[in-house]
Amino acid sequence: MSGFTLHDLQCFDAVIRAGGFQAAAAALHRSHPAVFAAVARLERQLGLALLDRSGYRVAPTAAGRSFHRRAQNLLGELQQLRAHAEQLAMGEESELHIVLGDLCPRPQALAVLGRFFAQCPNTRLHLHFESVSGPRERLFDDSADLIVHRLDAGDAQLETITLGEVRMVPVVAPGFLPFPIDRAIRPERLRGLTQCVMRDSARHSPPVDYFTIDGAPQCTVADQLMKKDLIAHGLAWGHMPHFLVADELADGRLLSIAGRHLPGRSERLVAARRSDRAHGPVAARLWDHLQAHAPQLRAALAAPAAATATGKRAR
Repeated sequence: MSGFTLHDLQCFDAVIRAGGFQAAAAALHRSHPAVFAAVARLERQLGLALLDRSGYRVAPTAAGRSFHRRAQNLLGELQQLRAHAEQLAMGEESELHIVLGDLCPRPQALAVLGRFFAQCPNTRLHLHFESVSGPRERLFDDSADLIVHRLDAGDAQLETITLGEVRMVPVVAPGFLPFPIDRAIRPERLRGLTQCVMRDSARHSPPVDYFTIDGAPQCTVADQLMKKDLIAHGLAWGHMPHFLVADELADGRLLSIAGRHLPGRSERLVAARRSDRAHGPVAARLWDHLQAHAPQLRAALAAPAAATATGKRAR
C-alpha cells in the first residue's frame, strides 16, 4: 500500500457526505472527473473497495464506512490546523461585532465587555441588541463574531461558554386577573387577557413563538424592560426573566402565576461563536476573558433568587 494524499481523502469524504460524485464535485468546486479519479486512486493505493458503484447511487462498502469513520479525526485536525493558520495570519482585528440577546443580564455583560475593550484601543466594538431568533441569525449571517443569548445544546457548528440558567416566570400586576391566583390556572383562562410578547428581531429566520397562547390578544415589545413596564402597569401579563423581576416579586409589585399548567421554564444562557470560522487574536482573547468572567454573569442570574427569598422572609 502506497501513501495517499489529503486531497484524495477529502474527495472520498465529500462523496460520502454529498451522496455522489457530482454533488461532491460541486461542494469542492472541482470537476466530476477529478473527484472520480481521486477516489479511484485512493482505492488503488489502499487496496480496498471503498465504494459500491453497482446501484443507482454510490454507497460506501463496509470497509468504506469503517475507513471513513477513522478518517474523520484526521480531517477534523486538518480543519483546525487551517483555522489556526488563518488566525496567525490575520493580525489584530480592527473591529468586532458583538450581539447581546434579550435574556442577557445587560449591566454585568457591558461591564465585562467594557473592561476588555478598554485594553484594546485599536479594535472598535460594534455592539448590537437583538431578540428571540435575531442573535443566532446574525451569527449565521456572518454579521456577528460572538453572541450572548439563549441557545439549545448540541449545535455542532457553535462553540459555547455556559453563563447560567435564566428562569422564565409568568407574572401579572396585582388586580390584573379577574379571578384569584392559584397553582391550577390553565392557559385557556388567560385567553381573553392581553399577553405581552417579545418582538423577534430576526429578518429572515422562521418565526419562533415562546409561551404564546393561541387566540389571545397580544402586544409586542422590543425589549424586556419595556415588557416589564407594561406588565407592572396592568396592561398585560407575560413571562419575564426572574433576575429582572426579583425585586418586584419580593415586594408584591408583581405576582407570579406559575403553577402546574403554567410552569415557565429555564433557558440556557451562553456566549457563542462559530466553530467553523477562524477567529483573530483579539476575538480569541475576548473568548478567554469571557470564560474567566463567566462566574460574574452566573452570579447575576442566581443572586435575585436569594434576594427574593430574603425579601419573602422579611415580610
